[in-house]
Amino acid sequence: MPQQVPSGGGLVVDHMTHKVFTLRLDKKLIVAKELMEWAHVRHVPVVDAAGEVVGMVSHRDLLAASVASVSSRLSDAERKQHLWTIPIDKVMRRPVTTTIPTATIQEAARLMRRQKIGCLPVVEDGKLVGIITEYDLLGVVEAL
Repeated sequence: MPQQVPSGGGLVVDHMTHKVFTLRLDKKLIVAKELMEWAHVRHVPVVDAAGEVVGMVSHRDLLAASVASVSSRLSDAERKQHLWTIPIDKVMRRPVTTTIPTATIQEAARLMRRQKIGCLPVVEDGKLVGIITEYDLLGVVEAL
């Protein structure tokens, strides 16, 4: 029997971003910064060689970690050089709170609010299949 979904919400799979930019553990912070700027994203899951989510880097984490970026005495080149020295695994947040594709939008929103996080990687059979963000949830509310 099909799952009953509350009206006005739907399932995570119906609203998540399916093509997700990710980072590997061996990358440096500069890669996260450049990826976020290029792709216009604020959250990037960190995955291991098997494709399992092992961490999360947010734009806020990037800003907090790049202490040198607040120093007005450093040139852009010096700031960039500093970011080349910081491993992603020193910055990423873990453990990562995740959800599944068949969770309801309401369940995802409650979890994000309770955990005070801006996104949830969507995992199925241990593998990353998408991401649901605050922006996606705003789209659901706008469509109501």
